[in-house]
Amino acid sequence: MQALEKISDQRLFGGRQMRFAHDSKVLNCRMQFSVFLPPQTAQQDVPSLYWLSGLTCTDENFSAKAGAQRVAAELGIALVIPDTSPRGDAVPDDPEGAYDFGLGAGFYVNATAAPFAKHYQMYDYISKELPALVEAELPLSTKRSISGHSMGGHGALVMALRESGRYCSVSAFAPISNPIHCPWGRKALAGYLGKDESTWQAYDASVLLAAQKTALPILVDQGDADQFLAEQLKPEALLAASTISGSDIELRIQPGYDHSYYFIASFIEDHLRFHSRYLLPQS
Repeated sequence: MQALEKISDQRLFGGRQMRFAHDSKVLNCRMQFSVFLPPQTAQQDVPSLYWLSGLTCTDENFSAKAGAQRVAAELGIALVIPDTSPRGDAVPDDPEGAYDFGLGAGFYVNATAAPFAKHYQMYDYISKELPALVEAELPLSTKRSISGHSMGGHGALVMALRESGRYCSVSAFAPISNPIHCPWGRKALAGYLGKDESTWQAYDASVLLAAQKTALPILVDQGDADQFLAEQLKPEALLAASTISGSDIELRIQPGYDHSYYFIASFIEDHLRFHSRYLLPQS
């Protein structure tokens, strides 16, 4: 098992906001991630909510801006917050330095195209390597849910739909719902997977949801003032897919909200309480 190097540890709402580094065998680089451990971990292992962040973010955006720890401490849910891509001097980046591909924009896929395949295995890192590591080294149970924002909302939905039984519930804020039909998605999928568009569908939540009926609890919040709504996010595709498969999904359109962390902070309590219904025993 890889050793965890503790980078920081702050007291917060009776729990601990921590940051770790470790050598990732999956990503072939050194990675950092953040964890909030609620006060209940002093007595027992607790379930986890994995949070996947969006383009340009690191593991620190959510922990600093979303204000999730107060409710997580009350409920007894840990927050596991990975980075958004592999990092390091040896990790290839967008050749033109664009924000929407490469470093900070791993898109939560397993890359197959050169030169990205050596490092950009974010799907396996999030779904396999990181949970095995934190559940062995920290007071966490094997009960997990997953959530995310924008690119991270895409990743959360795709992983929950593909990994049957691994997650108890899934939620998303302004997810990239149909990446095979939006500029961000097409650029990322072509760059990481190559030009064969048939391989892209395995990473499109709308395609996956249309093809299978799922009983997985799904909550999605989308602001109607989001500057990326029409061109990049396409929540209507996700809703149409749920109708095709007969799956239940709660899609809430929030009037006046944009794509920022102010939007996330406004509704993160709703999402944590939603996940608590499936992660925690109900009295």
